[in-house]
Amino acid sequence: MRGLQAAGGAPLTEGGAPGGSGGGTDGTGDTGAAGGRTEGAAGGTADGETEGAAGADGPVPPPGRRRIAVLATIAPIVYLLDLVTKTVVLKTLEGRDPLVLVPDLLQFRVIFNSGAAFSIGTGMTIVFTFVAAAVVIAILRTARHLRSLPWAVTLGLLLGGALGNLTDRVFRWPSGFGREAPFQGYVVDFVETFPGHFPVWNIADAGIVCGGILAVFLAWRGYQIDGTRDTGQKEQNDNG
Repeated sequence: MRGLQAAGGAPLTEGGAPGGSGGGTDGTGDTGAAGGRTEGAAGGTADGETEGAAGADGPVPPPGRRRIAVLATIAPIVYLLDLVTKTVVLKTLEGRDPLVLVPDLLQFRVIFNSGAAFSIGTGMTIVFTFVAAAVVIAILRTARHLRSLPWAVTLGLLLGGALGNLTDRVFRWPSGFGREAPFQGYVVDFVETFPGHFPVWNIADAGIVCGGILAVFLAWRGYQIDGTRDTGQKEQNDNG
């Protein structure tokens, strides 16, 4: 029988050729399946990495908003401290002898100042009123570009101090609503260090002076309001 099958061209084993053909088909299927698995794995990895990167970035608050928040915290603190201390000393010390805290070093004495910080420039009240208003406007406009923490502290001190003294110039005697000297109110000063040798000042003056010193220092060191440094930029330009 085997000889007759061989002579007749019939397959020697049943299903041998289909098995071989099936093996080829299976090989092709395996290749396609492998390709599908490869594509799926590649696609899944790419999608996973994309989603992971998006999740890692996340909604982080811009640095500018955080810096503005610092400014918006410091300025009201300085302003309220100035307003509260002035109100207290006017009720307790106005028209009375100085309150000596440390002899020949520190005392509280109420005076009304028509000039600038530390009683400088008396007689130019209305000029300093508009200067203080211009400072406030300039700080508020500059805050849009604020990215530096040291500058946020600096501008907060300046803004709080300027608003404190500006309030006096607008609302205190002889200024105020219905009075004949608008924007010429006197600033209340009460802190006297080294009596007789140093001008009398207030919390707003301290904020202005400290902010001014910080501003000079930061400018000297090259720190910019937008968070960059002049020296670093110059070095990058030279290397580039």
